[in-house]
Amino acid sequence: MAVATEVRFYVNLADRLGYACRLLRKAQGMGTPVVVTGEPPDLAALDQALWTFAPHDFVPHAVLGVAPSPVVARSSIVLAAHPLAAEPRALLVNLGGAVPEGFDQFARLFELVSADAADLAAARDRWKHYKAQGHGVEKHDVLAS
Repeated sequence: MAVATEVRFYVNLADRLGYACRLLRKAQGMGTPVVVTGEPPDLAALDQALWTFAPHDFVPHAVLGVAPSPVVARSSIVLAAHPLAAEPRALLVNLGGAVPEGFDQFARLFELVSADAADLAAARDRWKHYKAQGHGVEKHDVLAS
């Protein structure tokens, strides 16, 4: 039997892209390979934010379908609209509103959810899906911490 994916929801994020940048900087520092998925506009905004979020701090990453294949293969952080198109890694980060395809190919999935009511409602549906599939799910309320 396959091991269930560990799913963590980080909810009530005032600045979801800023949080993603800090999370990816930490993952990169720890040597954790990551795929980030979401809608193309969100991934484009994250790509830009990773270049500019801190004046002296660049988080190396590659955008699948934009960067050359050898660059993607060497990058510890890959932004991909379709996560199964990237090599599975230790962590999948979801910026999108739907259950990411192939999430169960990853050991861990982090869901980054803003405080927006529609975003929270979509997250509740994803939570129910993961629980119904037998995955361990945790919630971290960033606003409360």
